[in-house]
Formats: sequence, C-alpha cells, structure tokens
Amino acid sequence: MADRSGIITLHGNGLTLAGNEVKVGQAAPDFTVLDNGLAPKTLADYKGKVLILSAVPSLDTPTCDMETRRFNTEAAALGEDVEILTFSMDLPFAQKRWCGAAGVDQVATLSDHRDASFGEAYGLIIKELRLLARAVLVVDKAGTITYLEIVSEVGDEPNYDAAIAAAKAAL
Repeated sequence: MADRSGIITLHGNGLTLAGNEVKVGQAAPDFTVLDNGLAPKTLADYKGKVLILSAVPSLDTPTCDMETRRFNTEAAALGEDVEILTFSMDLPFAQKRWCGAAGVDQVATLSDHRDASFGEAYGLIIKELRLLARAVLVVDKAGTITYLEIVSEVGDEPNYDAAIAAAKAAL
C-alpha cells in the first residue's frame, strides 16, 4: 500500500491518498463494507451488473449530498442492469437516516467505516482525514474497471455525464 500525493486537494491544500492505486482495464478489487442494516457486502454481491462506484467523504456535506441525489435521479434511466453504490466512512445508521431524509432509494449507500476495505483496495483513503476521496468508477459486468475519475478538488462534483456514458457503454 503506497501513499500518493499531488492528486487531490481540499480548499487548495494538498492531501495524501493511501491504498492500492487502481487503473482502467484492471479487475475491480474486492472489498467488504456494511449496508444500512449492518450486513456485509462484497463485490461478489453485485456480480453480473454494471456498477457505478461513487466514493464520497460524507453524505452530510453539501457536495456529497448533491452527488448522491443526482445519481439517485439518474438510476431509473440506467435500468436494472446497473447498480449505483455510494461509499463513505459514515456509519450505516447515519447513511440510513440520510437516505430516508433525502428520499434516496435507487442508490445503495455502503459504509467503509469499519475496515476501510474499499478505500484501501481502491487507493481512495485521504490519509490526513481518514475519509474517502471523491471518486467515481465504472465496473463492467465482467468485473473490469472501465472508467475512473478521482475528483482533484474534494469539494467539486464529478463529471456525471462521463460516468453515465461509461456505464451505458458497459451494458
């Protein structure tokens, strides 16, 4: 596991990413996270689906809120062969509360708080904060990463159109 700097900033200040760097074309690494009912979820639970993996620092921040609501809106148009998973270090209870308050029901929110398994496997742990960096990945039905965007300024939104186009191309 290597540390990487010069990739992301928060309010213009450089941060360090920890974990294993992933690249387009490689097999998506496995992870173990918790769903809102505290059940473990792994990559294998979504086998055969195109996945949009959205990593956010915390659902209780404005940009993460907007991003997750946007993907929730886009989900219906993508169809049942696409699953959108949003990962954060938020506790499962907080994710469940947030989803209920926001009316988010098309995106699965998954908590990486216990082991940082997703963050380590995808190289998205912000070392200084122990939060996930904002990133969007698309994984095709065969389990290959076909799209990756690590948002350079943590407070900025990702390129939704590019991620959605990549998910449609992977169908």
